[in-house]
Amino acid sequence: MGKITVKDGTEIYYKDWGTGQPLFFHHGWPLSGDDWDGQMMFFLKQGYRVIAHDRRGHGRSSQASGGHDMDTYAADVAELTQALELKDAIHIGHSTGGGEVIRYVAKYGQGRVAKAVLISAVTPIMIQSENNPDGVPSAVFDEIREGTATQRAQYFQDFTIPFYGYNREGAKISQGVRDNWWRQGMMGGVKAHHDGINAFSETDFTEDLKSVDIPVLVLHGEDDQIVPFPISGAKAVKLLKHGKLISYPGFPHGMPTTEAETINADLLAFIKS
Repeated sequence: MGKITVKDGTEIYYKDWGTGQPLFFHHGWPLSGDDWDGQMMFFLKQGYRVIAHDRRGHGRSSQASGGHDMDTYAADVAELTQALELKDAIHIGHSTGGGEVIRYVAKYGQGRVAKAVLISAVTPIMIQSENNPDGVPSAVFDEIREGTATQRAQYFQDFTIPFYGYNREGAKISQGVRDNWWRQGMMGGVKAHHDGINAFSETDFTEDLKSVDIPVLVLHGEDDQIVPFPISGAKAVKLLKHGKLISYPGFPHGMPTTEAETINADLLAFIKS
């Protein structure tokens, strides 16, 4: 475990365990590197070096007042990967972290990154517009901003239900999983979480996806209620030069936690391929 101070003075917290080929995990909004526990432990036992950071303003990183945009997120990752001297790394991102991965790889990954994985990712762009008519209406993100800014503690508790598909018939609800999501969210700063909504909803990753020239695995649940599959994973894979898609009927947005056994097996197969 450690911290680095990036160029604007923000401290970025990270975990770095094991040896071997590095796997770098990028978490979703509004969480922390702890959201990858199920993957970090699994791949550590498989002989990989596993790394996860807390995005600025999230988790144990410092609560910077600014820089809550994809370009800065990617720049922070670039400083961390350089400090850790990572080579031949595989970058794996969930949700907002998927956007961070593809922006980082496109801008900074040349010669450093072997493969990338986008899980339930916000790519290519979420928000509805004239150019993206089937996107998510802006009113949805306005509601997330309002709930986060004014009643974050309760809003975050409620958010876990669609996040993990716990509102579906037959869902096996884990209170521990819900509590852990809430714990991670409340560790971070409200301003970072509020501003980050714009980053994950309005950033256009189309050109990033087109420019990446390494193998990219796209994993997405077909019952994702947070980042709907038809406007994200289904579109993103078509923009990639070397993309592979696996979609999962019935899987929710938080499938790396609820369906860790399946996701870990598919990640391992891709990493070894």
